[in-house]
Amino acid sequence: MPTSRVAWWREEKEESVRKDTTIAVDLAKSVFEVAVSHRAGQVRERWRLTRQGFLRFFGKRRPATVLMEACGSAHHWGRQLEELGHRVVLLPPHVVHRYVRGNKTDRADVKALLEAYRNEEIQAVPLKSVGQQSLAALHRLRSGWSRTRTARMNSLRGLLREFGVTIPVGARNVVPRVRALLEDAESALPEVLRSSFEEALVEILQLEERIERVEEELKRLAAQTPVVRQLRSIPGIGLLGSTALVSVVGDMARFPSGRHFASYLGLVPREHSSGGVRRLGRITKRGDAYLRMLLIHGARSVLWNAKHRRHKDALRRWALRVEQLRGPNKAAVALANKMARFVWAVWKKGKAFELPGQFEATAA
Repeated sequence: MPTSRVAWWREEKEESVRKDTTIAVDLAKSVFEVAVSHRAGQVRERWRLTRQGFLRFFGKRRPATVLMEACGSAHHWGRQLEELGHRVVLLPPHVVHRYVRGNKTDRADVKALLEAYRNEEIQAVPLKSVGQQSLAALHRLRSGWSRTRTARMNSLRGLLREFGVTIPVGARNVVPRVRALLEDAESALPEVLRSSFEEALVEILQLEERIERVEEELKRLAAQTPVVRQLRSIPGIGLLGSTALVSVVGDMARFPSGRHFASYLGLVPREHSSGGVRRLGRITKRGDAYLRMLLIHGARSVLWNAKHRRHKDALRRWALRVEQLRGPNKAAVALANKMARFVWAVWKKGKAFELPGQFEATAA
């Protein structure tokens, strides 16, 4: 048999083995539960592997389909297994949980993974690259520091109110007012609290410096990513929104339309229909909550800008009309849905945002 035909035969055989063999893995910190299936619905082998022996086990096996829940460390192990020639499929944990029968154990979890994989309607979570996870980590750090900063400022405002000092809402008001109280020896702030309030101010300023450094790092990474620059051309999409989209979405090709992408973000109405009667309610709020929050906040900024701009384009005129009919909150969500569809179009075409012609016709 010629060498080329031998190579082709081996590739076909390996592909057949990969299709027939499915390995479910229940990830943990130190001990991994593994179930090997060669036939749908049946488990032929069960293993409990240590963290050190995990890669050695898969390095000795032929290429197969490896199932894991998209939880902590799943993307790291998925990249490692793909380098060994395996095909990795990450399934949403909240969907896999529905297939657990009986008590919750590691053996039940891997069996649930095998059962969930048989459902063709369940969409797998794409494997993230190191760059995507780095962007996501920067966003999580910034978000955590921002929440801590807000909590510290609210704590100072609440404590000062007990002594008759009222500070207006807003980050720009807290630090200057508290600083003025500390410098004023005749202020209502008791002497016993001055050192503690000074430490709280130092902590707030340190948190602000950390947030600024993270944003500078995001700017540097954004300058190296062409799709980020294109996404920032969309109204309401800034540095945080564009980099968060890249870190979460990864590959836009998995969404056939902008409507599917908006549904993925949970920006479409929840449906409860039966007997030919269609009932639409609030948005589903599925998908990434942080990304949905950034899009809705961006939509609010577009609405605010539309109210204060003398010359309004078609998009802003449409948003203002929706606000007049439905109120500011529903208008912000509707605009966020529209922005998600613009994101899909810009990402797919690889071009900067341009207002669609149909918008000119409907919003005139």
